Amino acid sequence: MADQENRASSPIRSFVMRKGRLTAGQERALQEVMPRFRLPEGPGELDWVGIFGNDAPVAMEIGVGGGEALLGMARRHPDWNWVGVEVYPPGVGKLLLGLESGELPNVRVAQADAVELIRERVPRHSLGAVYVFFPDPWTKARHHKRRLIQQPFLELLAHRMEPGGDLFLATDWGDYAEWMMEALEDSPWFVNVHGAGA
Repeated sequence: MADQENRASSPIRSFVMRKGRLTAGQERALQEVMPRFRLPEGPGELDWVGIFGNDAPVAMEIGVGGGEALLGMARRHPDWNWVGVEVYPPGVGKLLLGLESGELPNVRVAQADAVELIRERVPRHSLGAVYVFFPDPWTKARHHKRRLIQQPFLELLAHRMEPGGDLFLATDWGDYAEWMMEALEDSPWFVNVHGAGA
């Protein structure tokens, strides 16, 4: 009975921890490179100025995969600070290998559940932009409750983003694209700059 209660009260996650195979390079990067780029761990609100050493705007990519998009954006926009959040160790390792060779001082990395990180540690109205590219579409109807883009998450983001901040979403699943559009159009917190239905 206690196990059933714990399952019922545990949060629904938008991811399942898969066993990913780490290459030797990724494993080394997690051990040796991560300390240089890791967001400070522990409880308490993150201090972006203390972390980056400047007061530039902060952008966050949720679910960086191997980090290609994040690294490209950080190179093209050195006047922004960038935070990459990823739960899967191989993806974090690949991102760190890219950081090691590129030495981008405007990037930090968190191997974490993005929802928990944002809820518990990101200061209110402190993110200038949030990027969510190709989140798990959870294609089966019974799994739609696991989709990241839903009203509670959008409301959480709205309270952590600066007024006028930009939210960028992308998916290659038509059904999820429609789901995202409906969620955003139903949200009082966001406005589609391209117009309704676009």
